Amino acid sequence: MSSDLRKELNEAPMSRFQWSAIVVCILLNALDGFDVLVMAFTAAGVSAEWKLNGAQLGVLFSAGLLGMAAGSLLLAPLADRWGRQRVTLLSLVLIASGMLLSGYTRSQHELALMRVVTGLGIGGMLASVTVIIGEYSSDKWRGMNIALYTAGYPLGATIGGLAAAWMLTHYGWRSVFIAGGIATAVMIPVVLWRLPESVDFLISRRPAQALQKLNALLVKMGRAPMAQLPALSVQTQAQTGNAIAGLFRNGLLGKTALIWCGFFMLMFGFYFALSWTPKLLVSAGLSATQGITGGVLLNLGGMVGGVIFGALSVRMNLGRLTALAMLLAGVNLALFGAVSGGLYAAFTVAFAIGIFLFSSMAGLYAVTQSSYPVEVRTTGIGYAIGVGRLGAILAPLCAGFFIDAGWTPNKLYYVFALPLFVAMLALAALSAGRKPANTAQMAAAH
Repeated sequence: MSSDLRKELNEAPMSRFQWSAIVVCILLNALDGFDVLVMAFTAAGVSAEWKLNGAQLGVLFSAGLLGMAAGSLLLAPLADRWGRQRVTLLSLVLIASGMLLSGYTRSQHELALMRVVTGLGIGGMLASVTVIIGEYSSDKWRGMNIALYTAGYPLGATIGGLAAAWMLTHYGWRSVFIAGGIATAVMIPVVLWRLPESVDFLISRRPAQALQKLNALLVKMGRAPMAQLPALSVQTQAQTGNAIAGLFRNGLLGKTALIWCGFFMLMFGFYFALSWTPKLLVSAGLSATQGITGGVLLNLGGMVGGVIFGALSVRMNLGRLTALAMLLAGVNLALFGAVSGGLYAAFTVAFAIGIFLFSSMAGLYAVTQSSYPVEVRTTGIGYAIGVGRLGAILAPLCAGFFIDAGWTPNKLYYVFALPLFVAMLALAALSAGRKPANTAQMAAAH
């Protein structure tokens, strides 16, 4: 896109319209936090009604993640062709439908199918929204905004967990899914009203009426409209074509491989902890209410971690900060295995796990966004998330089989901490191959 316009958006103070777009992105990620973890909150009720064993419950956990992987791989490339806002709206329709219908399922197989549908929408939405929040943030606020966006996930999970505990007591597990579907449907008109299309997409892809749409956005941001679309750069012209193949060309092969490794390993440990912690705390001797409290504390730690990470990202190298967060996440996950039977120690470490896991995710999103040019950015983020979801799918399934095989909760946490150390090494290698980058240097590559 035009270097002058991008420089202006990167360096000028953010307008009220830009801040409202950031808030909508955070709300969407909060909704995602509830939608993803609704299965963890309802696992005890679903398992009791249909008499499911660990492996069957693991399939239900992984079904939504399977859909998320498919959404990231299939819908994200469409966002680079159709537009971020359009794919976000399609994704919200899928999420709302899957959640509402989940409340009326009559078997574990029907519920698994609806979890796939829900996940398909979540995967498509995440890739698009992650790009939008980066593009509408200035250099000064980009790192903080991405961290706050990531903190929206545990915010939604925390509020959702508290609401789920109340709804489970009064109305049963089906009500939790229906409430999530209604909340998702409410966000559709909000997105139409306040989530803008990507400026970079309008300039690089030039859909119908691109100039009019671009000028409308510029006016909302308090900037002068343009007489014509900026000329495409040589790099932009070279990147047109197959966006997926573009992830491996022009020096991106090594970056893509390291990013994929980081996402796979991080999400392997991440979704094991988020999916199984409430139930494993019960298996370790705590009550069902205490198990849910442990899961809520993990997500509360995530909110705190997102804010802390955002503040530190202004002063520290982003890649190294992310690698450090991954190291500490792995250490605390292993420590949790040793203390999971003790109420207060388990709660304290669960809070710490949340801090470092969500900080790791915030950093990985930010590093990935700054690693790809605009023409393949949503595809790059989508495929990274999609590869990560493969790890997220395998983790709950593996945990379910290990539990049926007689593994104790502490042994599970020891083993699932190992992938986080691998993710740390991948990010350290990626950071070593990049120029030092802090928040002020995270402008999109053009």
